[in-house]
Amino acid sequence: MALKPNLAVASALVLPPLIAPKSGMIRSLFGEPNRGKPFGALCAGWCIIAVLLLVDRLPAAGESTISDEKQTSGTLECCKNVPSRAVMFAKADLDQKPAVTGPPGMVWVPGGDFTMGGVGSGVRPDELPRHRVRVDGFWMDQTEVTVTQFRRFVDATGYTTTAERKPDWEELKKQLPPGTKKPPESVLVAGSMVFVPTREPVSLDDWQQWWAWIPGANWRFPEGPDGAPAPDDHPVTQVSWDDAAAYAKWANKRLPTEAEWERACRGNLEGKVYAWGDDEPSDENIRANIWYGDFPYAGKATDGFLLTAPVKSFPANGFDLYDMSGNVWEWCSDWYGTDQYTIDEKAAAGGLTVNPHGPASSHDPSTPFLPKRVTRGGSFLCNEQYCASYRPSARMSTSPDTSQNHLGFRCVTTPAQWDETRNAK
Repeated sequence: MALKPNLAVASALVLPPLIAPKSGMIRSLFGEPNRGKPFGALCAGWCIIAVLLLVDRLPAAGESTISDEKQTSGTLECCKNVPSRAVMFAKADLDQKPAVTGPPGMVWVPGGDFTMGGVGSGVRPDELPRHRVRVDGFWMDQTEVTVTQFRRFVDATGYTTTAERKPDWEELKKQLPPGTKKPPESVLVAGSMVFVPTREPVSLDDWQQWWAWIPGANWRFPEGPDGAPAPDDHPVTQVSWDDAAAYAKWANKRLPTEAEWERACRGNLEGKVYAWGDDEPSDENIRANIWYGDFPYAGKATDGFLLTAPVKSFPANGFDLYDMSGNVWEWCSDWYGTDQYTIDEKAAAGGLTVNPHGPASSHDPSTPFLPKRVTRGGSFLCNEQYCASYRPSARMSTSPDTSQNHLGFRCVTTPAQWDETRNAK
């Protein structure tokens, strides 16, 4: 770089006395010079030159340091992304794991934004539109609630499940079209719905062909009193939404919202058809406990199980959660609404729905008299021939008083709830 005239003049005036051995400035900076070693004097001189070079680059009053090109283009590039502590604080609560140790048997699901809704060719109308959602972080049961865990609840509280009580016709008829006749008293007995495979291929448009009301079926004997008792390490089934909510309250937890459930199931995999990626499950690609073979009459148990499997029988997802796909359906806290995603998207502020909790009441035009809650995750009965609901976005709806041998649940809790639980001990 050529020196500007003012710097050249300054150099000519300042440099000779600096280099001179008897220079007072040299003596003050380096002491008395050694005749045979003028290095210190030279260093001092060049240091002053360096200072002058820097000073020379400073702008004069009113002079801009930005080139004409930069001045016309606006703000400097480096000023467009200035770090802000306010932004950091605003995001901190979403994804920061609490410092305390979490509840036993639960894993932390970090909060954040994700795209909720259907992906792939199997998407159903109630999974659309895809929309952006934000949820706060929460703890979630690593597995579905097991038979052993539910037994502890029953032993501690004496709770009687919906399936263990005689159905109340006055309540049932509210869920049926007006004028429906009361069934015989011999039918109105404690029991539950059990999957019974057909003997041959049947049309898949009538579920009553493979579901039966079995008196005496409940969480202890999911297939009925003539069947085997529920294994301790399998997910508890034959529990209604009311039963699941009662357990959650006893444990100082709650059922997950539909948005929390989908966030957890995806395990940070955005835009994927399944919780593990885009590859379809098959006899050669076993990913979860689902139905292998022809539904509903020729199950092959390719994965080792015809009905439920012990929890943790298949690999965990990206958040270290097991059986989010298949095994048993899982209750969510939300009422079911066929058009809820459209409502959420329209109401979203800035294109983002924050911590949605579903509609205030159930809405499904196909069953106007039947209130229904959301269930998620699919079960051992799902396959591509019928429902393929082991996808993270797949939604199902079930009346809160219904229990089945492919329906269970898991719980979530917030840091605040966990603090309450710890402090109460």
